[in-house]
Amino acid sequence: MSRRRASGATGTSEATKTSGVTGTTEASGATGTAEASGAMGTTETSGATGTTEASADDALATGGRLAVVDRVCYALFARHASDRRHDADRKRYRGTALDTGFETYLARAYGLSWVVAPAVFLPALVVAAGAAPAVAAAVEARFGAALLSGGTTATPAPTPDSVGPLRTDRAAALVAVAVALLAKRATIAAAGLHLRWVAATRRTDIERTLPGAVRYLELLASGSDGPRAMLRKAADDDAYGATATSLRKALNAARLAGSLDEGLRRVARDTPSRELLAPFLLKFRKRAAAGDEALSEFLATERRMLSHRQDRARKRARRFLELLTELFVAVLVLPALLVIGATALSVVIPELLPPVSTPVGVVPTRAVVLYGAVAFLVAFGLAAAVAVGTLRPPSQRASYAVPADPRAVLASAGRNPASTAVVAAGPAVALALWLAVAGYTLVNVVLLGYAAFAVPVGLVAARRTRIDDAKDRELADFVHAVSGHVAQGRPLAEAVDAVARDVDLGVLFVDRVGTPLAAGTLGLVTGALNAGGDADAVFETLRIEVGRLYSEQRALRSAMQPYIAVGWAAAILVAGVVAVVNTQVVDAARLAEFAAASEAVTEPEGVYPELERFRLYVVTQATVLASGWFAGTAARGKYAALLHSGALVACCYVVFTVGGLV
Repeated sequence: MSRRRASGATGTSEATKTSGVTGTTEASGATGTAEASGAMGTTETSGATGTTEASADDALATGGRLAVVDRVCYALFARHASDRRHDADRKRYRGTALDTGFETYLARAYGLSWVVAPAVFLPALVVAAGAAPAVAAAVEARFGAALLSGGTTATPAPTPDSVGPLRTDRAAALVAVAVALLAKRATIAAAGLHLRWVAATRRTDIERTLPGAVRYLELLASGSDGPRAMLRKAADDDAYGATATSLRKALNAARLAGSLDEGLRRVARDTPSRELLAPFLLKFRKRAAAGDEALSEFLATERRMLSHRQDRARKRARRFLELLTELFVAVLVLPALLVIGATALSVVIPELLPPVSTPVGVVPTRAVVLYGAVAFLVAFGLAAAVAVGTLRPPSQRASYAVPADPRAVLASAGRNPASTAVVAAGPAVALALWLAVAGYTLVNVVLLGYAAFAVPVGLVAARRTRIDDAKDRELADFVHAVSGHVAQGRPLAEAVDAVARDVDLGVLFVDRVGTPLAAGTLGLVTGALNAGGDADAVFETLRIEVGRLYSEQRALRSAMQPYIAVGWAAAILVAGVVAVVNTQVVDAARLAEFAAASEAVTEPEGVYPELERFRLYVVTQATVLASGWFAGTAARGKYAALLHSGALVACCYVVFTVGGLV
């Protein structure tokens, strides 16, 4: 297959006309032409330092950009980077894309450990000093019993002021030192775990974005670009995430080494994606050296293989989501039932739930159960929401950026959820302060303040989502119509003009497209046409890709509807059970009747119905909050999670307050 360099100019002009008429190429046009203006060379030069492992000389050379603390930490602790115990950390670091060098990163970790150690030492000393007399008394009692029984020991008999051979103050100091040293070591270990987590996250991102990058490279292979230019265009597209970052690293390494093969080999050696990206880069080297036809056949084969792998991963994700939903429902109702059971036991047999002694004083057992249940529900709700969010493909995740200009933030607050979050934060805080001054409980102050923030942000996000859905529908229709005209032999520019005149594009021309679907597909047009690709093949590929992604988008939303219903049903179920308990069980008159009819209730006057109802209300609010996070994340993502959780919290407050249940 020969490269059609003569068609490059035509493809470029056609791409220019296309982007000018449709107004839909949000960023692909810029990325497709940046290399022609030499911008990519600047990017590679500036990125070289960030993608190569910094040595001591590199770190000192960049001292002008480092803070004073970084320079001090580097001078004191950078030597630890050569220790053998950090070999695994160095290997993990190569799989990350951190901006700092390994020596600097490790020096920061050691410096932080020396900050953590004294910070932990002081509270540990206070706790140990407070607990030492009790420990000494317990040891004294045990030793005294041994002496009375005739036993002998070489250890000095303890006194209330000593623990074994040590005085209590010295023993407390030794314990505090040991805890501080453990905290120091844990900080350094946490830095290594952070590298492992970053590498794992990057590996997951590569596995999700590599199929799209390979499809783009396959389309570019029909044009006049060489392997280096093809990789550069894929690397410039932000829609390919960590795969684009890896390709940029390969190009930077190739620029430094003077060989594309060497750059690909280095990235294949260091990438955390050992099963996908590493073999792809190594095979790309060989096929690129074998010629254009071999490279095109290889990319087509890789594209099919990765598509099958994506389908299998999608099926596994749905099965995992089913198991997660079952676990979520089962676990979600347990805290509420536990609090209800603790309340019932405290009414029937108070002796079964004695008060608990804590460092802050004596606390009722029911309060301990309540606080533990609330903390568990919040943590479990967040974990479940994150787990559901990770199952959503990156092509179906909308992200919004906050404008840098404050005026732009205010102007875009009605259509940009990120701007709405900035604007709504102030009124929500003001409402919370007013509620606190008005005498509302701290729980209701926090909940109502959260709802006042979450609901407006969620509503704007829902409105923006409806607009984006309309754009995606019209984008699919537009691409399909243009592809039909091009297939009939009409030039691309005329086809675009004809479709623009005949089709009602509606919201497609509202600003730019700005949807994940457009970002992942429209770049195919400009990049491939600039490379001299055949217009028929380019638009046919684009039509298939847009149709496939749009179908996947609709299928995912349909599949998520049951999980949204499950989240709301779980919240309503728990709220209904608590409402029944509040009205039928936790009542002063009913408790008195029950106490008169049963000898099990020994102290009915020790139960305060209003307090018990409020505790049940708190655990109910924690339950509906977790349910809202789960349902909203399953629906559309984090902004929908704000809407669902805020609406559930507000509804729960209104129902319990108006119904006199709290």
